[in-house]
Amino acid sequence: MEDIRKTTGGAVRGTVTDGVAAFLGVPYAAAPVGERRFARPEPPHWDGERDATAPGPTAPQGPTDTPGMPDISPIVGPGWVPGTDYLTADVRTPEGGGSGLPVMVFVHGGSFTAGTGRAPVYDGTRLAREGAVVIAINYRLGVPGFAALPGVVANRGLHDQVAALQWVRDNAAAFGGDPDRITVFGESAGALSVADLLVAAPRGLVRRAVVQSGGGSQVLAPAQAAVATQALADELGVDPHALVDVPDEGLVAAVARLGEHPPDLAVQGLRDPLMGLALLGPVIDGDLLDGPPVDAVAAGAASEVDLLVGHNTDEMALYRLFDEALGVAPPDEQALRASVARLHDDPDRVVDAYRAAVRGSTPAALHEAIRTDWMFGVPTRRLADAHAAHGGRTWRYLFAWGADRLGACHGRELPFVFDAVGHVDTGAFAVPDTEETRALAARMRTAWVAFARDGDPGWPEYAAETPTTRRFDVEDADTDTPDGAEQEVWDGVR
Repeated sequence: MEDIRKTTGGAVRGTVTDGVAAFLGVPYAAAPVGERRFARPEPPHWDGERDATAPGPTAPQGPTDTPGMPDISPIVGPGWVPGTDYLTADVRTPEGGGSGLPVMVFVHGGSFTAGTGRAPVYDGTRLAREGAVVIAINYRLGVPGFAALPGVVANRGLHDQVAALQWVRDNAAAFGGDPDRITVFGESAGALSVADLLVAAPRGLVRRAVVQSGGGSQVLAPAQAAVATQALADELGVDPHALVDVPDEGLVAAVARLGEHPPDLAVQGLRDPLMGLALLGPVIDGDLLDGPPVDAVAAGAASEVDLLVGHNTDEMALYRLFDEALGVAPPDEQALRASVARLHDDPDRVVDAYRAAVRGSTPAALHEAIRTDWMFGVPTRRLADAHAAHGGRTWRYLFAWGADRLGACHGRELPFVFDAVGHVDTGAFAVPDTEETRALAARMRTAWVAFARDGDPGWPEYAAETPTTRRFDVEDADTDTPDGAEQEVWDGVR
Protein backbone atom coordinates (compact mmCIF):
# COMPACT_ATOMS: atom_id res chain seq x y z
CA MET A 1 0.00 0.00 0.00
CA GLU A 2 1.23 3.50 -0.82
CA ASP A 3 1.23 6.57 1.40
CA ILE A 4 1.70 10.20 0.33
CA ARG A 5 2.91 13.00 2.59
CA LYS A 6 3.67 16.68 1.87
CA THR A 7 7.03 18.09 2.93
CA THR A 8 8.49 21.57 2.63
CA GLY A 9 10.31 20.45 -0.52
CA GLY A 10 7.35 18.71 -2.16
CA ALA A 11 5.18 15.61 -1.90
CA VAL A 12 6.68 12.16 -1.33
CA ARG A 13 5.18 8.76 -2.03
CA GLY A 14 6.19 5.88 0.24
CA THR A 15 4.98 2.42 1.11
CA VAL A 16 3.26 0.82 4.10
CA THR A 17 4.33 -2.64 5.26
CA ASP A 18 3.17 -4.43 8.39
CA GLY A 19 1.96 -1.25 10.05
CA VAL A 20 4.97 0.96 9.30
CA ALA A 21 5.11 3.62 6.57
CA ALA A 22 8.53 4.11 4.95
CA PHE A 23 9.66 7.11 2.91
CA LEU A 24 13.17 6.52 1.58
CA GLY A 25 15.67 8.89 0.03
CA VAL A 26 13.72 12.06 0.86
CA PRO A 27 15.93 15.13 0.24
CA TYR A 28 16.46 17.47 3.18
CA ALA A 29 18.85 19.60 1.10
CA ALA A 30 19.52 20.24 -2.57
CA ALA A 31 22.05 18.00 -4.30
CA PRO A 32 25.63 19.13 -3.48
CA VAL A 33 26.76 19.65 -7.06
CA GLY A 34 28.31 22.54 -8.95
CA GLU A 35 28.67 25.60 -6.75
CA ARG A 36 26.94 23.74 -3.89
CA ARG A 37 29.54 20.95 -3.77
CA PHE A 38 31.68 22.71 -1.15
CA ALA A 39 29.09 25.20 0.14
CA ARG A 40 26.56 25.26 2.92
CA PRO A 41 23.50 23.11 2.19
CA GLU A 42 20.47 24.73 0.59
CA PRO A 43 16.78 23.74 0.88
CA PRO A 44 15.43 21.22 -1.68
CA HIS A 45 12.46 21.57 -4.01
CA TRP A 46 10.78 19.35 -6.58
CA ASP A 47 7.56 19.37 -8.54
CA GLY A 48 4.92 16.66 -8.32
CA GLU A 49 5.23 13.52 -6.24
CA ARG A 50 8.70 12.18 -5.55
CA ASP A 51 9.10 8.40 -5.50
CA ALA A 52 10.31 7.51 -2.00
CA THR A 53 9.77 3.77 -2.22
CA ALA A 54 13.44 2.74 -2.63
CA PRO A 55 16.71 3.86 -1.03
CA GLY A 56 18.58 6.67 -2.75
CA PRO A 57 22.28 7.11 -3.55
CA THR A 58 25.03 7.42 -0.97
CA ALA A 59 27.76 9.99 -0.47
CA PRO A 60 30.92 9.29 -2.49
CA GLN A 61 33.04 6.73 -0.62
CA GLY A 62 35.10 3.61 -1.06
CA PRO A 63 33.76 0.05 -1.38
CA THR A 64 32.75 -2.04 1.63
CA ASP A 65 33.20 -5.41 -0.05
CA THR A 66 37.00 -5.56 -0.28
CA PRO A 67 37.96 -9.23 -0.75
CA GLY A 68 39.63 -10.74 2.29
CA MET A 69 38.45 -8.02 4.65
CA PRO A 70 35.80 -8.41 7.39
CA ASP A 71 32.24 -7.83 6.18
CA ILE A 72 30.95 -4.77 8.05
CA SER A 73 28.48 -3.78 5.32
CA PRO A 74 25.40 -4.45 7.50
CA ILE A 75 26.49 -1.44 9.57
CA VAL A 76 28.53 0.64 7.12
CA GLY A 77 26.24 0.03 4.16
CA PRO A 78 26.79 -0.88 0.51
CA GLY A 79 29.55 1.63 -0.22
CA TRP A 80 29.19 4.20 -2.98
CA VAL A 81 25.82 4.04 -4.70
CA PRO A 82 26.22 6.69 -7.46
CA GLY A 83 23.89 9.64 -7.68
CA THR A 84 24.09 13.33 -6.85
CA ASP A 85 20.92 13.66 -4.76
CA TYR A 86 22.24 12.00 -1.61
CA LEU A 87 21.58 14.58 1.11
CA THR A 88 18.54 12.60 2.10
CA ALA A 89 16.59 11.08 4.97
CA ASP A 90 14.96 7.66 5.31
CA VAL A 91 11.78 8.09 7.37
CA ARG A 92 9.83 5.33 9.08
CA THR A 93 6.68 6.05 11.04
CA PRO A 94 3.73 4.06 12.40
CA GLU A 95 0.97 3.59 9.83
CA GLY A 96 -1.60 6.33 10.10
CA GLY A 97 1.01 8.45 11.84
CA GLY A 98 -1.22 10.06 14.41
CA SER A 99 0.49 13.09 15.92
CA GLY A 100 2.88 14.09 18.66
CA LEU A 101 5.16 11.05 18.39
CA PRO A 102 8.78 11.33 19.54
CA VAL A 103 11.23 11.75 16.67
CA MET A 104 14.55 9.90 16.58
CA VAL A 105 17.18 11.10 14.07
CA PHE A 106 20.12 8.74 13.52
CA VAL A 107 23.57 9.93 12.37
CA HIS A 108 25.59 7.03 10.97
CA GLY A 109 29.26 6.35 11.59
CA GLY A 110 32.06 5.38 9.23
CA SER A 111 35.17 7.40 10.18
CA PHE A 112 33.72 10.47 8.39
CA THR A 113 34.64 8.86 5.06
CA ALA A 114 32.10 6.02 4.72
CA GLY A 115 28.63 4.92 5.75
CA THR A 116 25.01 5.61 4.92
CA GLY A 117 21.66 5.78 6.65
CA ARG A 118 20.43 3.02 4.34
CA ALA A 119 22.66 0.36 5.97
CA PRO A 120 20.57 -2.73 6.83
CA VAL A 121 21.02 -2.50 10.60
CA TYR A 122 19.70 1.09 10.66
CA ASP A 123 16.25 0.08 9.46
CA GLY A 124 14.09 1.87 12.01
CA THR A 125 11.00 -0.29 11.49
CA ARG A 126 11.09 -1.96 14.89
CA LEU A 127 11.69 1.34 16.68
CA ALA A 128 8.77 2.83 14.77
CA ARG A 129 6.55 -0.03 15.95
CA GLU A 130 7.46 1.04 19.48
CA GLY A 131 5.79 4.39 18.77
CA ALA A 132 8.46 6.70 17.30
CA VAL A 133 9.19 8.46 14.01
CA VAL A 134 12.67 7.20 13.07
CA ILE A 135 14.81 9.06 10.55
CA ALA A 136 18.27 8.03 9.31
CA ILE A 137 20.21 10.70 7.43
CA ASN A 138 23.05 10.88 4.94
CA TYR A 139 25.58 13.71 4.91
CA ARG A 140 28.68 14.69 2.96
CA LEU A 141 31.70 12.52 3.75
CA GLY A 142 35.40 12.51 3.04
CA VAL A 143 36.92 15.56 1.38
CA PRO A 144 33.60 17.19 0.34
CA GLY A 145 32.31 16.78 3.90
CA PHE A 146 35.21 17.28 6.28
CA ALA A 147 38.53 18.26 4.70
CA ALA A 148 39.63 21.71 5.87
CA LEU A 149 40.10 23.39 2.50
CA PRO A 150 41.21 26.96 1.85
CA GLY A 151 38.57 29.31 0.55
CA VAL A 152 35.47 27.28 1.43
CA VAL A 153 33.32 26.82 4.52
CA ALA A 154 34.61 24.21 6.98
CA ASN A 155 32.68 21.31 8.51
CA ARG A 156 30.36 20.95 5.54
CA GLY A 157 29.21 17.51 6.70
CA LEU A 158 28.31 18.97 10.09
CA HIS A 159 26.41 21.79 8.36
CA ASP A 160 24.49 19.05 6.52
CA GLN A 161 23.54 17.44 9.82
CA VAL A 162 22.27 20.77 11.19
CA ALA A 163 20.25 21.28 7.99
CA ALA A 164 18.81 17.78 8.35
CA LEU A 165 17.68 18.52 11.91
CA GLN A 166 16.09 21.77 10.77
CA TRP A 167 14.28 19.87 8.01
CA VAL A 168 13.10 17.33 10.58
CA ARG A 169 11.74 20.09 12.80
CA ASP A 170 9.88 21.65 9.85
CA ASN A 171 8.48 18.32 8.61
CA ALA A 172 8.07 16.21 11.75
CA ALA A 173 4.33 16.83 11.95
CA ALA A 174 3.85 15.65 8.35
CA PHE A 175 5.06 12.22 9.48
CA GLY A 176 3.20 12.18 12.80
CA GLY A 177 6.08 13.51 14.88
CA ASP A 178 6.40 16.20 17.53
CA PRO A 179 8.84 18.92 16.35
CA ASP A 180 9.55 19.77 19.99
CA ARG A 181 10.61 16.18 20.86
CA ILE A 182 13.55 15.52 18.55
CA THR A 183 16.24 13.12 19.75
CA VAL A 184 19.44 12.91 17.72
CA PHE A 185 21.48 9.74 18.20
CA GLY A 186 24.59 8.39 16.55
CA GLU A 187 27.41 5.89 16.81
CA SER A 188 31.18 6.19 16.23
CA ALA A 189 31.72 9.14 13.84
CA GLY A 190 27.98 9.67 14.21
CA ALA A 191 28.42 9.86 18.00
CA LEU A 192 31.25 12.36 17.64
CA SER A 193 28.90 14.33 15.38
CA VAL A 194 26.12 14.25 17.97
CA ALA A 195 28.54 15.55 20.60
CA ASP A 196 29.42 18.37 18.20
CA LEU A 197 25.74 19.07 17.56
CA LEU A 198 25.21 19.65 21.28
CA VAL A 199 26.92 23.00 20.73
CA ALA A 200 26.75 23.44 16.93
CA ALA A 201 22.99 23.06 16.48
CA PRO A 202 20.78 26.09 17.26
CA ARG A 203 19.44 26.02 20.80
CA GLY A 204 16.03 24.43 21.06
CA LEU A 205 16.39 22.38 17.88
CA VAL A 206 17.23 19.18 19.76
CA ARG A 207 15.47 18.02 22.92
CA ARG A 208 17.56 14.93 23.61
CA ALA A 209 20.80 13.32 22.40
CA VAL A 210 22.37 9.86 22.52
CA VAL A 211 26.14 9.52 22.08
CA GLN A 212 27.12 5.88 21.37
CA SER A 213 30.88 5.27 21.42
CA GLY A 214 32.09 8.82 20.99
CA GLY A 215 32.85 11.80 23.18
CA GLY A 216 33.16 15.53 22.99
CA SER A 217 36.95 15.77 22.86
CA GLN A 218 37.90 14.41 19.46
CA VAL A 219 37.80 17.43 17.17
CA LEU A 220 40.73 18.60 15.11
CA ALA A 221 42.58 21.84 15.69
CA PRO A 222 43.29 23.78 12.47
CA ALA A 223 46.95 22.71 12.56
CA GLN A 224 45.98 19.05 12.83
CA ALA A 225 43.43 19.30 10.00
CA ALA A 226 45.97 21.09 7.80
CA VAL A 227 48.25 18.04 7.89
CA ALA A 228 45.58 15.89 6.22
CA THR A 229 44.77 18.62 3.69
CA GLN A 230 48.40 18.94 2.62
CA ALA A 231 48.82 15.17 2.49
CA LEU A 232 45.79 14.89 0.18
CA ALA A 233 47.13 17.64 -2.05
CA ASP A 234 50.55 15.96 -2.21
CA GLU A 235 48.95 12.61 -2.98
CA LEU A 236 47.09 14.14 -5.92
CA GLY A 237 49.93 16.41 -7.01
CA VAL A 238 47.90 19.61 -6.72
CA ASP A 239 47.84 22.76 -4.63
CA PRO A 240 45.44 22.56 -1.64
CA HIS A 241 43.30 25.27 -3.28
CA ALA A 242 42.79 22.96 -6.26
CA LEU A 243 41.32 20.07 -4.26
CA VAL A 244 37.83 21.50 -4.88
CA ASP A 245 38.34 20.86 -8.61
CA VAL A 246 39.23 17.16 -8.25
CA PRO A 247 36.33 14.83 -9.19
CA ASP A 248 34.80 12.68 -6.45
CA GLU A 249 36.44 9.54 -7.83
CA GLY A 250 39.88 11.09 -7.44
CA LEU A 251 39.19 12.33 -3.92
CA VAL A 252 37.86 8.95 -2.77
CA ALA A 253 40.87 7.16 -4.24
CA ALA A 254 43.30 9.59 -2.59
CA VAL A 255 41.67 9.13 0.82
CA ALA A 256 41.90 5.35 0.39
CA ARG A 257 45.59 5.51 -0.51
CA LEU A 258 46.36 7.77 2.45
CA GLY A 259 44.52 5.35 4.69
CA GLU A 260 47.28 2.84 3.93
CA HIS A 261 50.04 5.29 4.92
CA PRO A 262 48.42 8.12 6.89
CA PRO A 263 50.36 11.29 7.71
CA ASP A 264 52.07 11.13 11.09
CA LEU A 265 50.94 14.00 13.28
CA ALA A 266 53.50 13.05 15.94
CA VAL A 267 56.34 13.91 13.54
CA GLN A 268 55.07 17.49 13.59
CA GLY A 269 54.69 17.53 17.35
CA LEU A 270 50.90 17.13 17.23
CA ARG A 271 48.63 14.65 18.98
CA ASP A 272 46.00 12.80 16.98
CA PRO A 273 42.60 13.10 18.72
CA LEU A 274 41.15 10.56 16.27
CA MET A 275 43.96 8.08 17.08
CA GLY A 276 44.56 7.18 13.44
CA LEU A 277 41.04 5.78 13.08
CA ALA A 278 40.02 8.64 10.78
CA LEU A 279 41.98 10.85 8.41
CA LEU A 280 39.35 13.60 8.37
CA GLY A 281 36.82 14.92 10.86
CA PRO A 282 35.19 17.99 12.36
CA VAL A 283 37.58 20.89 12.90
CA ILE A 284 37.55 23.89 15.22
CA ASP A 285 36.39 26.60 12.82
CA GLY A 286 35.21 29.50 14.99
CA ASP A 287 31.75 29.08 13.49
CA LEU A 288 30.08 25.82 14.45
CA LEU A 289 32.87 24.84 16.83
CA ASP A 290 34.94 27.24 18.94
CA GLY A 291 36.74 24.35 20.65
CA PRO A 292 36.16 20.80 21.81
CA PRO A 293 32.42 20.40 22.56
CA VAL A 294 33.16 18.90 25.98
CA ASP A 295 34.68 22.23 27.00
CA ALA A 296 31.55 24.12 25.95
CA VAL A 297 29.37 21.57 27.76
CA ALA A 298 31.57 21.95 30.85
CA ALA A 299 30.88 25.70 30.65
CA GLY A 300 27.13 25.08 30.69
CA ALA A 301 26.24 24.65 27.03
CA ALA A 302 23.49 22.13 26.19
CA SER A 303 22.35 21.79 29.80
CA GLU A 304 18.76 21.94 28.50
CA VAL A 305 19.35 18.84 26.34
CA ASP A 306 18.78 15.45 27.97
CA LEU A 307 21.85 13.28 27.34
CA LEU A 308 22.37 9.52 27.17
CA VAL A 309 26.02 8.61 26.63
CA GLY A 310 27.92 5.33 26.68
CA HIS A 311 30.44 3.03 25.06
CA ASN A 312 31.31 -0.64 24.66
CA THR A 313 33.70 -2.45 26.96
CA ASP A 314 35.91 -3.93 24.20
CA GLU A 315 35.72 -1.24 21.49
CA MET A 316 39.12 -1.76 19.89
CA ALA A 317 38.70 -5.51 19.47
CA LEU A 318 36.97 -4.78 16.14
CA TYR A 319 40.15 -3.34 14.68
CA ARG A 320 42.01 -6.54 15.49
CA LEU A 321 39.98 -8.16 12.69
CA PHE A 322 41.33 -5.67 10.18
CA ASP A 323 44.91 -6.03 11.42
CA GLU A 324 44.65 -9.80 11.09
CA ALA A 325 43.23 -9.52 7.57
CA LEU A 326 46.09 -7.21 6.60
CA GLY A 327 48.70 -9.45 8.21
CA VAL A 328 49.65 -6.89 10.86
CA ALA A 329 51.40 -8.57 13.78
CA PRO A 330 50.08 -7.94 17.30
CA PRO A 331 52.22 -5.41 19.20
CA ASP A 332 54.99 -6.63 21.46
CA GLU A 333 56.04 -4.79 24.62
CA GLN A 334 58.20 -2.30 22.73
CA ALA A 335 55.53 -1.54 20.15
CA LEU A 336 52.92 -1.20 22.92
CA ARG A 337 54.92 1.47 24.73
CA ALA A 338 55.75 3.27 21.48
CA SER A 339 52.05 3.40 20.59
CA VAL A 340 51.05 4.68 24.03
CA ALA A 341 53.76 7.34 23.79
CA ARG A 342 51.65 8.96 21.06
CA LEU A 343 48.84 9.37 23.57
CA HIS A 344 50.62 10.11 26.86
CA ASP A 345 53.92 11.71 27.85
CA ASP A 346 54.59 8.92 30.36
CA PRO A 347 53.80 5.65 28.53
CA ASP A 348 55.45 3.50 31.20
CA ARG A 349 53.07 4.85 33.83
CA VAL A 350 50.08 4.05 31.61
CA VAL A 351 51.17 0.51 30.75
CA ASP A 352 52.06 -0.25 34.36
CA ALA A 353 48.68 1.03 35.60
CA TYR A 354 46.71 -1.06 33.12
CA ARG A 355 48.82 -4.13 33.81
CA ALA A 356 48.29 -3.71 37.56
CA ALA A 357 44.53 -3.44 36.94
CA VAL A 358 44.69 -6.74 35.02
CA ARG A 359 43.21 -5.18 31.88
CA GLY A 360 45.15 -7.64 29.76
CA SER A 361 47.60 -10.52 30.01
CA THR A 362 49.52 -9.74 26.80
CA PRO A 363 50.88 -6.54 25.21
CA ALA A 364 48.18 -6.86 22.52
CA ALA A 365 45.38 -7.10 25.07
CA LEU A 366 46.75 -4.15 27.03
CA HIS A 367 47.01 -2.18 23.80
CA GLU A 368 43.32 -2.77 23.09
CA ALA A 369 42.27 -1.81 26.61
CA ILE A 370 44.35 1.37 26.66
CA ARG A 371 43.13 2.53 23.25
CA THR A 372 39.52 1.65 24.12
CA ASP A 373 39.71 3.93 27.15
CA TRP A 374 41.58 6.73 25.41
CA MET A 375 39.25 6.94 22.40
CA PHE A 376 35.92 5.95 23.97
CA GLY A 377 35.80 5.34 27.72
CA VAL A 378 37.54 8.49 28.96
CA PRO A 379 35.73 10.86 26.55
CA THR A 380 32.42 9.26 27.54
CA ARG A 381 33.09 9.87 31.23
CA ARG A 382 34.26 13.43 30.60
CA LEU A 383 31.17 14.29 28.59
CA ALA A 384 28.84 12.75 31.17
CA ASP A 385 30.61 14.58 34.01
CA ALA A 386 30.61 17.90 32.14
CA HIS A 387 26.90 17.69 31.32
CA ALA A 388 25.77 16.54 34.77
CA ALA A 389 27.84 19.23 36.51
CA HIS A 390 25.56 21.95 35.14
CA GLY A 391 22.30 20.25 35.97
CA GLY A 392 21.88 18.61 32.59
CA ARG A 393 19.80 15.46 32.90
CA THR A 394 22.34 12.75 32.14
CA TRP A 395 22.27 8.97 31.79
CA ARG A 396 25.19 6.67 31.11
CA TYR A 397 25.48 3.09 29.90
CA LEU A 398 28.08 0.40 29.22
CA PHE A 399 27.46 -2.25 26.58
CA ALA A 400 29.18 -5.46 27.71
CA TRP A 401 27.58 -8.28 25.69
CA GLY A 402 29.99 -10.41 23.73
CA ALA A 403 30.33 -14.15 24.01
CA ASP A 404 33.24 -14.60 21.56
CA ARG A 405 36.69 -13.18 20.86
CA LEU A 406 35.24 -9.86 19.68
CA GLY A 407 33.59 -9.21 23.02
CA ALA A 408 31.63 -5.97 23.16
CA CYS A 409 33.55 -4.48 20.23
CA HIS A 410 33.00 -1.20 18.45
CA GLY A 411 29.60 -1.10 16.77
CA ARG A 412 28.31 -4.31 18.27
CA GLU A 413 25.54 -2.58 20.22
CA LEU A 414 23.90 -1.29 17.02
CA PRO A 415 21.94 -4.45 16.11
CA PHE A 416 20.58 -4.38 19.66
CA VAL A 417 19.59 -0.71 19.68
CA PHE A 418 17.76 -1.13 16.35
CA ASP A 419 16.43 -4.55 17.43
CA ALA A 420 17.91 -6.07 14.28
CA VAL A 421 18.89 -9.35 15.96
CA GLY A 422 17.27 -12.15 14.01
CA HIS A 423 16.22 -9.72 11.29
CA VAL A 424 19.56 -8.73 9.73
CA ASP A 425 22.69 -10.75 8.96
CA THR A 426 25.25 -8.83 11.01
CA GLY A 427 28.26 -9.99 8.97
CA ALA A 428 31.60 -9.76 10.79
CA PHE A 429 29.82 -8.63 13.95
CA ALA A 430 28.41 -12.16 14.21
CA VAL A 431 25.48 -11.58 16.57
CA PRO A 432 23.71 -14.93 16.99
CA ASP A 433 19.93 -15.15 16.98
CA THR A 434 19.14 -16.59 20.42
CA GLU A 435 16.55 -16.05 23.09
CA GLU A 436 19.12 -14.12 25.13
CA THR A 437 20.19 -11.80 22.31
CA ARG A 438 16.61 -11.10 21.26
CA ALA A 439 15.71 -10.24 24.85
CA LEU A 440 18.68 -7.87 25.14
CA ALA A 441 17.73 -6.23 21.83
CA ALA A 442 14.18 -5.72 23.06
CA ARG A 443 15.44 -4.11 26.27
CA MET A 444 17.77 -1.72 24.47
CA ARG A 445 15.18 -0.80 21.84
CA THR A 446 12.66 -0.08 24.59
CA ALA A 447 15.17 2.01 26.56
CA TRP A 448 16.15 4.16 23.57
CA VAL A 449 12.54 4.81 22.58
CA ALA A 450 11.56 5.53 26.19
CA PHE A 451 14.38 8.07 26.42
CA ALA A 452 13.18 9.76 23.22
CA ARG A 453 9.59 9.71 24.39
CA ASP A 454 9.86 10.58 28.09
CA GLY A 455 13.47 11.57 28.74
CA ASP A 456 14.03 8.51 30.94
CA PRO A 457 15.62 5.30 29.60
CA GLY A 458 14.68 3.34 32.74
CA TRP A 459 17.53 3.62 35.23
CA PRO A 460 18.74 6.32 37.66
CA GLU A 461 20.35 9.52 36.40
CA TYR A 462 24.11 9.91 36.37
CA ALA A 463 25.78 12.40 38.70
CA ALA A 464 29.33 12.98 39.92
CA GLU A 465 28.48 11.81 43.44
CA THR A 466 26.42 8.84 42.17
CA PRO A 467 27.70 7.92 38.68
CA THR A 468 25.04 5.25 38.14
CA THR A 469 25.61 3.45 34.85
CA ARG A 470 23.47 0.74 33.24
CA ARG A 471 25.55 -2.22 32.11
CA PHE A 472 23.82 -4.04 29.25
CA ASP A 473 24.61 -7.75 29.05
CA VAL A 474 22.83 -11.10 29.14
CA GLU A 475 21.56 -9.81 32.48
CA ASP A 476 21.54 -6.04 32.93
CA ALA A 477 22.83 -4.40 36.09
CA ASP A 478 23.52 -0.93 37.42
CA THR A 479 26.90 0.08 38.80
CA ASP A 480 28.19 3.17 40.55
CA THR A 481 31.82 2.30 39.69
CA PRO A 482 31.89 2.26 35.89
CA ASP A 483 35.52 3.43 35.63
CA GLY A 484 38.64 1.73 36.93
CA ALA A 485 41.34 3.48 38.94
CA GLU A 486 43.75 2.97 36.03
CA GLN A 487 41.87 5.67 34.09
CA GLU A 488 43.33 8.25 36.46
CA VAL A 489 46.46 8.25 34.28
CA TRP A 490 44.48 10.24 31.71
CA ASP A 491 43.52 13.06 34.09
CA GLY A 492 44.65 16.31 32.51
CA VAL A 493 45.73 14.62 29.27
CA ARG A 494 44.06 15.80 26.05
